[in-house]
Amino acid sequence: MSREADPASRARAAGRGIHCLAVPTPFAVGRVNCYLVDDEPLTLVDAGPNSATSLTALQAALTEHGRRVEDLERIVITHQHIDHIGLVEILANRSGAEVCALEALAPWLSEYKQRMEADDAFSMDLMQRNGVPRDVVYALQAVSASFRAWGSAAHVTKPLGDGELLEFASRKWRVHHRPGHSPSDTIFHDERSGELLGGDHLIKHISSNPLISLPLDANAAPRRPRALMSYLQSLRQTREMDLSVVLAGHGEPIEDHRGLIDERFRMHERRASKLHRLISERARNAYELAQEMWGNVAVTQAYLTLSEVLGHVDILVADGRVSESERDGVTYFEAS
Repeated sequence: MSREADPASRARAAGRGIHCLAVPTPFAVGRVNCYLVDDEPLTLVDAGPNSATSLTALQAALTEHGRRVEDLERIVITHQHIDHIGLVEILANRSGAEVCALEALAPWLSEYKQRMEADDAFSMDLMQRNGVPRDVVYALQAVSASFRAWGSAAHVTKPLGDGELLEFASRKWRVHHRPGHSPSDTIFHDERSGELLGGDHLIKHISSNPLISLPLDANAAPRRPRALMSYLQSLRQTREMDLSVVLAGHGEPIEDHRGLIDERFRMHERRASKLHRLISERARNAYELAQEMWGNVAVTQAYLTLSEVLGHVDILVADGRVSESERDGVTYFEAS
């Protein structure tokens, strides 16, 4: 479960009219932080997964602040993951709230079922090309299909452009696209107060895993995205921002974003170095490397660990320290 938030940070955010509503999820990450912005229009940032338990908890949290679902006037989406989008359409239908999301995410949300199926097919092919055993691939496909019901399609009524201002009566948020953890990660910066609504772009107690996913553009060339490299570039951009606090999608607020980002950079450098040592011993595929790094992980974590390995190997390939080749349809990495 996510850690309890720092009370002082939460109190300061609440004093500025931003209230954290911790909504339960069925996932290992624990509760998701939705944020009620007590301004005009009355706004909810993210919505939790599509479940009766989550909806009941969200309604109770709104009641604690003297609000109802029907009072919402705006819903803002930080990214496409199911623990953040599941209840969006239900809430919008009940309240009539406008739904705001990155412009490039809008078609994905409206075609949720088809896009998730395409992403699963892409993931299956990627796993097989990187040495994941067929039984693990099929088991993970079944798990992923069962998880889809926690998400839902949503109709975006206000698409947002990168760099655009999202205005309220008493604040303005600058919209920044920061892909990596997902292709659609979007952060919202109050340039006057320094507050950042960060979604899962940066989380205090766990690293935001850059999962390899199909690009948002359904017509893009079918090549494997370099998710970790994109994420590190996004972190570099965020590091340069002047921030007072990052209100994250899970866990505690972050008051030293530069220190945390530097810690993440060091972690990724250590992992890349360890993988380079393993590859230098002998050529291995990504699944073998994941086994060396983390042992026999749960089936539900297989794609996560594969994404981690491929992300760091991408860095090694870009640096010229590792090359890749194919044997019997499986990609192997060897030291250059």
